[in-house]
Amino acid sequence: MTSSTLTIGQLAAHVGVTVRAIRHYHQRGLLAEPARDTSGYRRYDAQAVVDLIRIKTLSNAGVPLARIEELLNAQPEEFTEAITHIDEALRKKIRDLTQHRRRIAELAGGERLFLPAGVADILAQLRGIGVSARTVHIERDAWILVVALSPELVPPWADEKRAALADPEFRRLYLACDEAFDWEPADPRLVKLADAMVAWSAQHQPGPEQSPPEWAAGEPPAVTLMSTYIVRSSPAWRRLKELSQEKLKALAQSPEPS
Repeated sequence: MTSSTLTIGQLAAHVGVTVRAIRHYHQRGLLAEPARDTSGYRRYDAQAVVDLIRIKTLSNAGVPLARIEELLNAQPEEFTEAITHIDEALRKKIRDLTQHRRRIAELAGGERLFLPAGVADILAQLRGIGVSARTVHIERDAWILVVALSPELVPPWADEKRAALADPEFRRLYLACDEAFDWEPADPRLVKLADAMVAWSAQHQPGPEQSPPEWAAGEPPAVTLMSTYIVRSSPAWRRLKELSQEKLKALAQSPEPS
C-alpha cells in the first residue's frame, strides 16, 4: 500500500464513521467505489476523504440521504435553496414531534385525553369513594360514547352526576350496584337494591347517574347505546334494570294519594 491511499478501515477511522456506513454510502451511490489493488482491497484517495466528510456533515445536519447526492453536486444557489427547503421540512417535523410529545404527556392524565375535565373529575370522585376500577372503566367508556355521539348532553348529565354524588344515599347505592356486578341474576338482593334505587329516584330528578340507567324510549342514539353497553357488562345489572323498570312503571300507574 502506498502512503497516498487508505484502506476502508483507515478511512472510516479518519473521518469518524463506521465501515458499514461507508459501504452503505457506496450502495446508495453517494460515495464512488474506489479502485482495488492487486489483493482486491479498496484503496481510497484524498478525494474520497473529502467526499466522505461532506456526506457525513450533511447527514449529521439532518439532511435525508435521498437529498445528499443532490446537494453534493449542487451549485451554490441551488445548494442554498435546497438547504432552505430541508430546513422547512425539519421545522415541520419538529412541530409534529412536539405535538406528539404533548399528546403523549396528556396520556398520563388518563381520562382527560378522551373526556372533558368535569367528567374526568367525576371518575376521580368515584375512585375516591371506593368504586372498583372495573366499574369506573365501564362508566368512563359510557361517557366516551356520549361525548362522541351527543356532546350536548354531557354538561347537564355531568351536573346531575355531581349533584347525586353529593348525596350519601346515592353513594351507598352506587357502591351497592358496583358490588352487584358479580351477583347471579336470580339473587334476591337485587330486588331489595332495585327497591332502594326506585325509592331514591322517586325523590330526585332522573338522570344518567342511575345504574343501570332508566332512560325512556325515543332518547338520542347515544343514550340507547350507552345503556346497552352498561347492562351488557353484567347479567345482574341487566336484571337490576328490568326490576327497576317494572317497579317504576308500577309506581307511575299507582293512583295518587288523596
